[in-house]
Amino acid sequence: MPTRFKTQRQINDADIPSAEIKLEILQMMGVKLIDAGYVYIGMDHFAKPDDELAIAQRERKLYRNFQGYSTHSDCDLIGLGITSIGRVGGAYIQNVKQLDEYDNLISQGLLPVFKGVDLDDDDKLRRAVITQLICHFELEFCQIEKQFNIIFSDYFSSELIALKIMQVDGLLTLNEQSIIVKTAGRLLIRNICMVFDKYLAKKQQKFSKVI
Repeated sequence: MPTRFKTQRQINDADIPSAEIKLEILQMMGVKLIDAGYVYIGMDHFAKPDDELAIAQRERKLYRNFQGYSTHSDCDLIGLGITSIGRVGGAYIQNVKQLDEYDNLISQGLLPVFKGVDLDDDDKLRRAVITQLICHFELEFCQIEKQFNIIFSDYFSSELIALKIMQVDGLLTLNEQSIIVKTAGRLLIRNICMVFDKYLAKKQQKFSKVI
């Protein structure tokens, strides 16, 4: 993200591998880690079979928050220090980015927060969908429909159209009841989940941005 981080502007774009090469590297390393006895958790995460993340995944108790995969589902998180992000209830909060400002607010007995967002019902629904896919690589529509009182095919009609393209590409299987991510799609689970992220959709991010 060179527009946000000055040091990254020193990187020569010509030295950066293409999306295709980076995907080949990811596939190669995935094979090597699995051959060495590791279990693929998701995205770029691997763990030994007796690790708590692997156990939680087998028991369908795995959770993912903004910090990564976790065995602690849906709990409050308090961010400490500059730039840290916390989650309390239905809100996300980020602390100020400068140490002097952080120190000054703490010294006054104030919360060192500079921005936050209070999730609405649509945010919570999309978070639940993405969590199921990114943790378990499958989603049963009936579970979401029951939890949020919606008709999945109506609510996510445009998203399902986008997923049909991914189905043609062999990344997933889509039917009237569920989404099942195939082996090839697991390496690109972030891309699949992006379909349900309305904020990323507004930015029109491309596949290569996350590979």
